[in-house]
Amino acid sequence: MLNDITIGQFFPGKSVIHRMDSRFKIVLVTVFVVILFVAQNFWGLGIACAFITMVYAASGISFRMILKSLKPVLPIIIFTAVLNLIFVKDEGDPLVAFWVISIYWKGIQTSIFMMLRIVFLIIGMSLLTYTTSPIVLTDALESLFSPLKKIHFPVHELAMMMTIALRFIPTLIEETNKIMMAQKARGASLDTGGIIKRAKAMTPILIPLFVNSFKRANELATAMECRCYKGGEGRTKLRVLKATKLDFFATALTLCVLGMVIVNNIVF
Repeated sequence: MLNDITIGQFFPGKSVIHRMDSRFKIVLVTVFVVILFVAQNFWGLGIACAFITMVYAASGISFRMILKSLKPVLPIIIFTAVLNLIFVKDEGDPLVAFWVISIYWKGIQTSIFMMLRIVFLIIGMSLLTYTTSPIVLTDALESLFSPLKKIHFPVHELAMMMTIALRFIPTLIEETNKIMMAQKARGASLDTGGIIKRAKAMTPILIPLFVNSFKRANELATAMECRCYKGGEGRTKLRVLKATKLDFFATALTLCVLGMVIVNNIVF
C-alpha cells in the first residue's frame, strides 16, 4: 500500500502541461476544484471528467499513475459512499429495507455522485505535483502570495515549509517501508490479527519513524544554516517565472469548462 502513495512525487517530462507556468497551474487546479463543487448533476461531472482526461492525455502521465493515486484513499471513498447510501432519504418507498437501514434511489445517486467527485478531486490535485517540481512550486507559491509581504507576512518561509512538506512525503514513505521490512525480519507480525492488534503492532514502527523524522529535520536545518540561508531576503532565482500564450489558452479553456458547468446547472 505504501508503494502506491504518489502524493508529492514529481515525474519529469516535456509535455505542454510540464511547460506551463507553475503559478497558472496552481490557480487552474483551484478552479478545477471549484468546477467539481459547482457541478450539481452527472452531466456536470461528465464535463469535468472529459476535461481532466484531456489534460492527463496532454501531460503524458500514464493511467497506472492515476490508479496508484486513488488506491490509498480508497477506504475514504468507500466510507463516504456508504454514509450517503444509508443516510440520504427520499420520498416514497425504499428500494431496500433491512432492520434500521433503508436505501432509496436518491441515496444511490448521491453515493455515486460523491464518489466520482472525490475521485476527480484527487486526480486533479495529483496532477499538480506530478508535473511540477518542488523548487518551481516554491517559487510559484511565493509569487502568488507576494502581495501579503506588504503586511510583513513571511511568504517565502511559508512557501518553503509547504514545499519541504510535499518533498518529504515520498522520503517518509520510503523510510516507513524500510522500518516495516526491518521489523518483519525480526519476526514482527504486522499484517495478521484484528484491528486492535494491528494498531498495537504499529508502535514499533511509529516511534523510530518519528525519531528519524526529527533527526532528518534537524540535519536539514543545520545544512541550511551552514549555507547561510537567510530566507527570501536578497534571494535570486535561476529560473524566472514567465507567462506564455499557452498559459492564457489553458486559463481560457478552464474558464470555458467552468461556464459550461454553470450553464448545465441552469438548464438541467
